[in-house]
Amino acid sequence: MLFLSDALAASNRYDRQFRKYSKRFFGVGFDWKLFKAQAMAESGLEPSAKSSVGALGIMQLMPSTFDEIKSKNPELTDVNDPEWNIAAGIYYDRVLWRLWAEPPSLPDRLGFVFGSYNAGRGTILRAKETARSQNLDHTLWPSIESIAPTVPRWQHRQTIEYVRKIESTYSDLSQVEGGFGRLPGK
Repeated sequence: MLFLSDALAASNRYDRQFRKYSKRFFGVGFDWKLFKAQAMAESGLEPSAKSSVGALGIMQLMPSTFDEIKSKNPELTDVNDPEWNIAAGIYYDRVLWRLWAEPPSLPDRLGFVFGSYNAGRGTILRAKETARSQNLDHTLWPSIESIAPTVPRWQHRQTIEYVRKIESTYSDLSQVEGGFGRLPGK
């Protein structure tokens, strides 16, 4: 049986790419291990991964999403190339990061970014509206988690588990307790 610590120790082959593109799209002070944790949740760092809906590679990008990203970053030539797949995934995280400027804390903002990476921004916007209609603070990710079962057309369990898996894996990679809550504010 392979334990998470064994998997983490054996999976450093893409660290250079995660460092490079995290720095490029988020800046020097942003922890690249967040994106590695995301990739581990997406594909287990498997470059040939393909989902049942057609998402490809380490960051599990839909070909249409990759094409959109490529139109703004022409150097990213092939969704199946691990380096370009990682770069495109982190670039897409940056696009989502800019769209979710409202959450008051870094952990909440990351919840919105990773939640919308998984479920789509429109789904998370619907969830925010549902939270607002129930007089919850729609800028807090825990509010979104609490109303998730009431949002139509959302496989909420998958998204909530995905965000939690990223946080847990990030905590393991960083060897700190508290996951996103341990990150310095940005």
